[in-house]
Amino acid sequence: MELQKLNVKVFIDRSDGITLTDFIDIFHGWIQATDGDYYDVVDYSHMKAGPGIVLIANDANVSIDETENRRGLLFSQKGGLRGSNQEKLRGVFRSALENCRKLEEEPALLGKLRFAANEAVVSVNDRSISSNSQESFDEMKGDIEVFAKQLFGSVDITFERNSDPRQRLHVRLKAAVPLNVDQALENLQRR
Repeated sequence: MELQKLNVKVFIDRSDGITLTDFIDIFHGWIQATDGDYYDVVDYSHMKAGPGIVLIANDANVSIDETENRRGLLFSQKGGLRGSNQEKLRGVFRSALENCRKLEEEPALLGKLRFAANEAVVSVNDRSISSNSQESFDEMKGDIEVFAKQLFGSVDITFERNSDPRQRLHVRLKAAVPLNVDQALENLQRR
């Protein structure tokens, strides 16, 4: 399976007093600080367990997502990805983690927000590439396992597929030990 249209969600470990709508102004600031990289913010805060606050760009969206009643940063790659599946996974995870770090360093959130990089969900956002089936999971699992060893190191890792066929193929990766964003990014630098 050639992976494309990958989504990565990294969960928030701590968000002291931060409301979902606080991210609207932050994302508008990101738009103003770039030269057209981002161009819109969509507010879904009225939806329970929904897509949250979405920052729109041409190649990828960044959102504070509340799907499954768990808040996290969701990085949704829209454009075509090049390279091996390992390179694609590294690139999309790196982008997700860099956005997590950028949010952790936001002056308005400094010391209030922390992501837990030891747990993430990776999804294939294209049903023409893969269905949410055991066969598709088996086809993708080898690439995910190799990548997860690089991301998490030599700790115990669990892989869990959402088996609801109505959902997109997504796999939850969880390492047995805590990992912060900087450690995860450092692990991705090593090959």
